[in-house]
Amino acid sequence: MEYIKQIAYKSYVMTEMEVRKLLHDPTELITRAVQPILWLGVFGEALSKVKAIPTGTMTYLQYITPGILTQSVTFIAIFYGIAIIWERDMGLLQKLLVTPTPRLALVLGKMMSAGIRGLSQAVIVFVFAVILQIKLNVSLFSIVGVLVIIMLGAGFFTGLSMIIASIVKTRERFMGIGQVITLPLFFASNAIYPIAIMPSWLQFIAKINPLSYMVDGLRALIIGGNYVSLPQDIIVLAATTILISLVSTYMYPKVVI
Repeated sequence: MEYIKQIAYKSYVMTEMEVRKLLHDPTELITRAVQPILWLGVFGEALSKVKAIPTGTMTYLQYITPGILTQSVTFIAIFYGIAIIWERDMGLLQKLLVTPTPRLALVLGKMMSAGIRGLSQAVIVFVFAVILQIKLNVSLFSIVGVLVIIMLGAGFFTGLSMIIASIVKTRERFMGIGQVITLPLFFASNAIYPIAIMPSWLQFIAKINPLSYMVDGLRALIIGGNYVSLPQDIIVLAATTILISLVSTYMYPKVVI
C-alpha cells in the first residue's frame, strides 16, 4: 500500500511539473488548435456536401468530430517522446533516473500530463464544433466519459512514444517514425469513415487498432448516445494502456543508454 501511495504522489508531482511547462509556454495549445480546425472546417465541411460516406442518422460533421478529437490527442501523445529525447540530450533525464522515484511514476506522470494536454484539445474541438453548429450530446456523464477515454488514449500513445524514444536516439528519426505510426493508425480506423466500407484486410486492422476503440467511445458519448459498446471500448483502452505502461517502465531507463 505504501508503494502505491508513493507511485501516486510521485506521478502527481511529475504531472504537475509537466503542466507547469505548458502554463509557461501556452503557444503550443494555439499551434495545436490549427490542425483540428482545418480538419473540421475544411475537410469536414467539404465532405459533408458530397454525402458520399454513409454515416447513418448523423451528419458527416457529427461523425468526424470524435475522430478529429482522437487524432489531435494522438498526435500530442505520440510526439511526447521528442521531449524525452530532448531531456536526455540536456542531461535532465539522467538526473531523474538517479532519484529514488519509481520508474512507473515517471511513466505515469508523462502519461497523465499528455492526457491533460489532450483535454485542452477537447475544449478547442468542442468550441469550434459549436461555431460550426455541430449538434453534440453534452451531459455530466458524457463529459466524465470523454475525460476517461482521452486520459486512457493519451496514456497509451504516450507510452508507445516512450518505447520508441528508448530505441531511437535522435529527434529527427523519432519524427519520421512517429508519422509512420500515427498516420496509418488514423486512416486504418473509424475516425473519418465507417469500418463497414473498408476492404476486409483493412477492417481486420481497424478492429485491433486501439485508436478505433477511442473514436468509438467518444462517438457514443458526444454524438451517438448508444452506449452498448462503450464498456468494451473502455476495457480495451484500459488493458492496452496498462500493458504499454509496464513495457514503457521497463524500457524507460534504456533511453539514456
